[in-house]
Amino acid sequence: MKSAVHVFWVGIVLLIIAGVGLSFVSSTRPGQLDGFAQCLDEKGAVFYGAFWCPHCQATQALFGRSAKYLPYVECSTPDGQGQLATCKEKGITQYPTWIFADGSVLTGERTLQELSAKTSCPLPGDVSTDTEVVEGSTSQAQ
Repeated sequence: MKSAVHVFWVGIVLLIIAGVGLSFVSSTRPGQLDGFAQCLDEKGAVFYGAFWCPHCQATQALFGRSAKYLPYVECSTPDGQGQLATCKEKGITQYPTWIFADGSVLTGERTLQELSAKTSCPLPGDVSTDTEVVEGSTSQAQ
């Protein structure tokens, strides 16, 4: 009985070590959209959002591990009750808002294909093309 308990705990420890090792290996691999997110930045696109905004979170989730390369600007104050001066100066009134180098603006959740078309940044060939726009509109920056 005592050796069965010992084997059980050794097995648990090994599972924990394996889980930590796998999470480390998977987090160090490049994301599928790293190049695309970096291209958006290089082309002058800027993504304005707020940490509490579910549409901003969905946009970041579209990019998976590659979200760290997005040209993202946080607009919310830490308490979630106000807007930072940078976003006020840009006239950001909706989240998410994308402002492009040509001055055009897209608001709401956008598809990867829309962002690609707007910036001429190529998408990897194995990216799904059935992502839908949840809400938003296109307008010209003032």
